[in-house]
Amino acid sequence: MKNSRVKINTVKNLANDYYKLDKVNFDYKTKDGIWQNQSRECYDRGDGACILLYNPLKKTVILTKQFRMPSYLNENEDGMMLEVCAGLLDKDDPFTCIKKEAEEETGYKINNPTKVFELYSTPGAVTEKIHYFIAEYNDAMKISEGGGLEEETEEIEVIEFNFEETLNLIKTGEICDAKTVILLQYAKINNLV
Repeated sequence: MKNSRVKINTVKNLANDYYKLDKVNFDYKTKDGIWQNQSRECYDRGDGACILLYNPLKKTVILTKQFRMPSYLNENEDGMMLEVCAGLLDKDDPFTCIKKEAEEETGYKINNPTKVFELYSTPGAVTEKIHYFIAEYNDAMKISEGGGLEEETEEIEVIEFNFEETLNLIKTGEICDAKTVILLQYAKINNLV
């Protein structure tokens, strides 16, 4: 660790089931030079990657729809979320991961994704950094129905949307996933579709 204003005292593992949850006790030196003792819970699920597949000729994008338990527990009436294709890196580099995820989830085989940035979505509680990609797609790249992997208990619906319709779905709240909103806005700002 490189920050001289932080001294980690203890890391206590609270859960290590599907992902890892630790309670970190540390001392933090304020700008006034005073050391404060603090504790934070940090959820480590690994880093991830996401991708917006877009077709500039048809003016369409590919999104997925699937059930997300945490959203269901927090006022998402049916728990279903419209999202860009995404997945955890596991042991893959971001490029390998996103090419594999795109094929598994959407059925499109992409070759040259473009990385646009990487972001922390919830840095106050989650260690995950997400690598954001874009890639053009066309009908010839569709090699399967997609839908995710059965062994990962994925049941993913693949939907091709008119790009302008997705912008309206953000306004109505039907698209409320941060990574999806970010990539759709990136596409709009950069006139991709």
